Amino acid sequence: MGTLIVVLAIAAIVVVLAATGLLIVQQGQTIVVERLGRYHRTLESGINLIVPVIDRPRKIQWRNVQEMQGGGTIRHRIGTTRIDLREQIYDFPRQNVITRDNVATEINAMIYFQITDAVRALYEIANLPDGIEKLTQTSLRNLVGEMDLDQLLSSRDKVNTALRQILDDATDKWGVKVNRVEIQDITPPEDIRGAMEKQMRAERDKRASILTAEGAKQAAILEAEGSQQSAVIRAQGEKQATIMRAEAEAEARLRVAEAEAGAIQMMTQALDASGANPASYLIAERYIEAVRHMADGRAEKIVFMPYEASGLMASLGGIKELFDDSKPEATRPAAPKLAPTEMRSAISPPKS
Repeated sequence: MGTLIVVLAIAAIVVVLAATGLLIVQQGQTIVVERLGRYHRTLESGINLIVPVIDRPRKIQWRNVQEMQGGGTIRHRIGTTRIDLREQIYDFPRQNVITRDNVATEINAMIYFQITDAVRALYEIANLPDGIEKLTQTSLRNLVGEMDLDQLLSSRDKVNTALRQILDDATDKWGVKVNRVEIQDITPPEDIRGAMEKQMRAERDKRASILTAEGAKQAAILEAEGSQQSAVIRAQGEKQATIMRAEAEAEARLRVAEAEAGAIQMMTQALDASGANPASYLIAERYIEAVRHMADGRAEKIVFMPYEASGLMASLGGIKELFDDSKPEATRPAAPKLAPTEMRSAISPPKS
């Protein structure tokens, strides 16, 4: 009976040792094994066998973040033998930094990193999460201290790039690769935010005033250009209309002159055929027409009449003589003989 108990005890010890020596590593994780306190090897993903008691996995200090139902988070530190090789995200709490223009500002940063060498992550630094957090905070304070608040607010990409480069160079000896750094929030003090809002409102009002002035200026320029073009077009139209009126008047005068010339030619031919004097007829006709125009002034109180009534009577006699010339010589009475002075009086118009 005692022998059976010993065998069972030995079997149990063998099973426990076998279970302790059999390690299953998941994909994306690794385990650093020490043999008698010294680094022995790094286990890959899958099934791995170690020597119990002699070989022992080395623990690493890690930090876990749990989100509560109310929206808060709980951060606690643990010791684990499994090192996660995937990309990790550290969301650091808000910290106070002072800019170059002495403005105290709260900044919340987030860092994305990945362990590339588990051995250096264990043996080059005692606490990797704390080292990354403190290095990020101090580097961020130094970087922000060289910038003004306005420059900090408008240059987040520049801050992210510079901080990532600093952290990547500093954590390279720890076997860590910093892939990305993001500045989540930059919260200036309440009075600074109020001043910034007033400044932003003033800038917007200034831009609105400038745009309004530029619009009014452009409208005035366009209106002036429109007036100028309208005046030019109107002047060109008036010029063209004046030219056309002048051409029409010239054409009308030309037609009237041609008609008068034709009428005079026909009248001259008719008077020549009858033996009358065409010049006497034309002068008498113009004289009578001038007298009729002088008599047409109804609103005028003064009427100009020929001074020599004998000239008018002589002209009428000349017209009668012209019409009598068209009668046969037998029935036509003999024309009275006029003295040379009376003949000139009959031909020439009276002096006004």
